[in-house]
Amino acid sequence: MDILLVSTADWDNPYWTNKQHMAVQFAALGHRVFYVESQGLRTPTATAKDLTRIWKRLKRGLRAPRNVQDNIWVWSPLNIPMQGNPLIRRLNKVILQSGIRLWCTLKGIKPQMLWTYSPMTTEFYDLNRYDLCVYHAVDDVKTQPGMPRDAIETAEAVLSKKADLIFVTAPNLYDMHKPLNDATYYFSNVADYHHFNQALNADLKIPDDISQISGPRIGFVGAISSYKLDFDMIKTIAERHPEWSFVFVGEIGEGDPLDDSSTLEGLSNLHFLGGKSYETLPSYLKAMDVVLMPNKINEYTRSMFPMKFFEYLSSGRPVVSTELPALADYKSVAAFCKSTDEFEIAIQEALKGNVPELQDRLETAKGQTYEIRTQNMMQYVNQAIGKSTKVE
Repeated sequence: MDILLVSTADWDNPYWTNKQHMAVQFAALGHRVFYVESQGLRTPTATAKDLTRIWKRLKRGLRAPRNVQDNIWVWSPLNIPMQGNPLIRRLNKVILQSGIRLWCTLKGIKPQMLWTYSPMTTEFYDLNRYDLCVYHAVDDVKTQPGMPRDAIETAEAVLSKKADLIFVTAPNLYDMHKPLNDATYYFSNVADYHHFNQALNADLKIPDDISQISGPRIGFVGAISSYKLDFDMIKTIAERHPEWSFVFVGEIGEGDPLDDSSTLEGLSNLHFLGGKSYETLPSYLKAMDVVLMPNKINEYTRSMFPMKFFEYLSSGRPVVSTELPALADYKSVAAFCKSTDEFEIAIQEALKGNVPELQDRLETAKGQTYEIRTQNMMQYVNQAIGKSTKVE
């Protein structure tokens, strides 16, 4: 079965998400995947970061799809990044569909299943052209900064009703979509256990930039954005404990180019190492004594199941997190906190070694892998295909 995978992330983003991992899983099962990169739902700004991204997209959009690995072709569609405008969306649909038909024909790919992460899919794709449409809802996209909220909310409601299957990654997303489509199923985010478990390898070399930072090292890996992370809490704890080194691996302002990170400036024990390749993340985690998920609780994070949770557990690092709703079932393997004081105490206890047993943490992570989740999802897919065949 050939699959058209509509992503909201570019393939070469250093922090892989569900989109890239699912493409790899499908390819490993023998399916050919035509991976459509992000179509830019957020209205671009005049910042250097957005202008650079637009320039890169223009260059990629003029190229043929890339065969990035066996059974996976990646295409960057050209589009006008003003998706809040209905006329612009219609024009983008024509450009997009023409490009997909051209390149799929030239590559001999005949997509039978549409697997989408975009809540605005029905604005750009004709679902009737595919035997099956699966909506994999992994975030409440409309609540991200700069998104055309009204347009997304309207289009997502249509997609939820028309999709043959909906898979969601957080309980709040389940509550949003289940009333619109009874074929909605909850599968939490998972992790590449074997990749991140390399952090426990005694022979794995720690990178120089983090090894030069004095311990104890309190770490974070991921997008550093103020709509997700509680900068005030981080600053307060860093000020209270100048003997701790807080190390952040990731891009500042990822997903929000207008993000203001000035709150975190001026403290000598806050270290920002920038984005790192996916391959090197286990070596950075190995250097951390405690890892954090210092999230805010807001409209966006209430529907979020952080992928890094099981990645952290797989690495064997003690986890200290805000009490996120989606993680309520995992209090036995991590410390969850409701306030800055609780967060500070939890870090102190973790540094003392008062944490859940390593084996318990690893066993929890082992049961939450892409391979296991994909197998379970495909059972529903095969059932839906069988029903579709019977109807025909």
